[in-house]
Amino acid sequence: MTIDLLITDVGELVCVSFAGKPKSGKDMSNIEILLHHSIAINQGQIIDIGPADLLSAKYQPSHKIDARYKVITPGFVDPHTHPIFVHTRESEFEMRILGKTYVEISQSGGGILSTIITTRDASEDRLLSLAKARIEKMIMQGTTTLEAKSGYGLTTESELKQLNVIKQLADELPIDIIPTFMGAHEFPEEFKHDHQAYIDILCDRMLPAVAEQGIAKYCDIFTEAHVYNLEESRIVLTKAKELGLKLKMHADEIEPMGGAELAAELKCTSADHLGKTSAAGIKALKEAGVIPVLLPATLFSLASKTYAPARDMINADLPVALATDFNPGSCNCDSVPFVMTLSCLQMKMTPAEALTACTINAAAAIDMDDKVGSISIGKQADLLIWDIPSYKYIPYHIGSSSPETVIKNGKVLSFPL
Repeated sequence: MTIDLLITDVGELVCVSFAGKPKSGKDMSNIEILLHHSIAINQGQIIDIGPADLLSAKYQPSHKIDARYKVITPGFVDPHTHPIFVHTRESEFEMRILGKTYVEISQSGGGILSTIITTRDASEDRLLSLAKARIEKMIMQGTTTLEAKSGYGLTTESELKQLNVIKQLADELPIDIIPTFMGAHEFPEEFKHDHQAYIDILCDRMLPAVAEQGIAKYCDIFTEAHVYNLEESRIVLTKAKELGLKLKMHADEIEPMGGAELAAELKCTSADHLGKTSAAGIKALKEAGVIPVLLPATLFSLASKTYAPARDMINADLPVALATDFNPGSCNCDSVPFVMTLSCLQMKMTPAEALTACTINAAAAIDMDDKVGSISIGKQADLLIWDIPSYKYIPYHIGSSSPETVIKNGKVLSFPL
C-alpha cells in the first residue's frame, strides 16, 4: 500500500493514550510507550502503528523519516491563550518586582485595561500580523493545537474584530486554533462604576452578535473579586449557553470565591487557573465532569508563593490539564515545555502526568480529544520528534526544550511558516 509518510524505528514512541481518551487521577502516570515501532501516516491521519520491520514490509511511503534513537510525542495542545493584542506590558513586570500586586496594577488603570486601549484602535491586519508571529514561536516549541481568546476590546465591534482575526489565524496557520469569546474579561473604564450597564450590553448586544457571527465556540469570563462576581458570571454565562456557546471560566485564581463550584453548576467544559480552589471546589469539579486547566506559568510570573493544588486534584481522580496562559501582561510565556517544568517543580506532578496534561487532557479541555492529543490510529498525525534520551528530558531540560521536528496533519512544518 502506498502512503504519504512512514516514520520508522522510533526509539521511544510516547503514545500517551492508546484509546485516545483523557486520563484521570492515577491513570495520568500510566502513559503508553512503544519501543522501536513505526508510524504509518496517510492523508493527515495515523493509519497504523506497529513493529518497524512489519510496517516497512507493509507500506510504500512517498516520504520516510528515520527516527532511530529519537523520541516521538503527540503535539502539544495549549487550551488557554490570549494572543490577540498590540503592546506588551513589561513595565508591569518591573512594578510587580518592586512590590505592586496584580490587582493593584489593574485598579490603577494598568493590566487588561491598558491593553484594551491599543487593541481597540488596531486594524485587523496589524492584529493578525502580530499574532501570527507570536503563534509561530509557539509552534516551534511544539504547540500544534491551541485555543485563542478575544477580550482586549470590550466593545461589540472590537470583540468581533478579534474573533475575525482568530478565524483568519486558523485559516492561514497550519495548526488547529479554537476561538473563544471573552468580552467579560474586565469592565471597561467607561463602565467602571456601572457594572450592570455593561452586563446588559454583554447579554443584549454583544453575545447575540457573537453568536450571529458564528466564529466563537466558547464563552469565557474572569470570575474574581475585582472583576466579575459569582452572580454576574452566572448571568453572562447563562445567556451564552442559551445562545449555543460552550462555557469556560477563569476561576479562583486569586481568591477561593466559589468559581469552581459555579463552573460545576453551569457544566462548563473547563475551569481555568484554580490557584486558590478549595476542597469543595475540587469535589464539585469532579462530580460535574469539569476539566481543571492549571496555569503555573502565570503564578510563576506573578511571583506567587503557592500554586494550584494539582496533587489534590489528581488524588480526587480529576483529568488535570495544563496551559500557558500566554498573554501580554501577567504571563508572557509561549512555551509548553516550560509549563511542564513548572508543573513538576512547583506542583509536584510527574513528567508523565505533565505530558498527559499537555496533550490528551488539554485536548479534552477544548473538546478536541477525538482528533488530537494522543498517538492513536485514526487521529490526526500531530507529532513531535525529539532528539533526546527520554520524554522525561522535556521538563528536566529547563528553559530551551524544543522539538527537532514538528508534524501537523502528517506534514513536516518548516520555519518560518
